[in-house]
Amino acid sequence: MSALEGWWAYVFIAIAGWLATDIWRWLGVLAGNRLREDSEALNWVRAVATALVAAVIAKLVLYPTGVLEQSPLWLRFGSVVAGATAFFVARQRPAVGIATAIAVLAVGLYALGF
Repeated sequence: MSALEGWWAYVFIAIAGWLATDIWRWLGVLAGNRLREDSEALNWVRAVATALVAAVIAKLVLYPTGVLEQSPLWLRFGSVVAGATAFFVARQRPAVGIATAIAVLAVGLYALGF
């Protein structure tokens, strides 16, 4: 058996994945150029995107997997609160909020002996 025998499956996955997502990107670019920044459609998109991010964060805090699962709930919740506070104190800079949350979680895990 050759190492390249199943290469066509990878090509198919790459092409199918590209076709399934790229058309929506192009349609988004075309539609986005026609939307006003204060339009109701764009406000709805922002609300949905914000809700999705909030849901992912809530899932990570309440139902973690992997190494994060070993950390106590109060530490995960505290790191989110610290990160959100730093985000707003730093004039809504996402990098500051994310770095603060990670640092609080890392220091907490180190202090607990993980």
